[in-house]
Amino acid sequence: MNGEGISRTIEPRMSLADFLRDGLQLTGTHLGCEMGACGACLVLMNGVPVHACLVLAAQADGEVVETIEGLNERDVITDLQEAFFDRNALQCGFCTTGMVVNAHALLESAEKPNRDEIRDAISGNYCRCTGYEAIVDAIENVANNRAKHLQASADQK
Repeated sequence: MNGEGISRTIEPRMSLADFLRDGLQLTGTHLGCEMGACGACLVLMNGVPVHACLVLAAQADGEVVETIEGLNERDVITDLQEAFFDRNALQCGFCTTGMVVNAHALLESAEKPNRDEIRDAISGNYCRCTGYEAIVDAIENVANNRAKHLQASADQK
């Protein structure tokens, strides 16, 4: 979990989301619908976003699980967090952690996604406050800035 091995005895029916929140006090993983529809509980399992409310904690045994806290500790989402703030892409904040986890995964797999690709990637995240455009703007801005940085690094070599 977040780069650290964890061993605990758990109830077989405990969800990964409940384990993270109640067992490990990693409360950045939010519980919304508990049916995999809202995306508030997204975490990365082996680098892929999964709904922690639909995964049993026992299924994560031996897998690499990373939460929003782990991404933050690794300092790989600072630019996303700043862009969400700058673009006012967060209001109540309930969906934000899932959105950021999903955006991070997208930007890891696609160097410079276009707006349609961004919309598709976050289509499983429900937000009641922002209307999504600011979220798409924030992710696009980070994608563009990262692409410029990569290009500048390549040009210097």
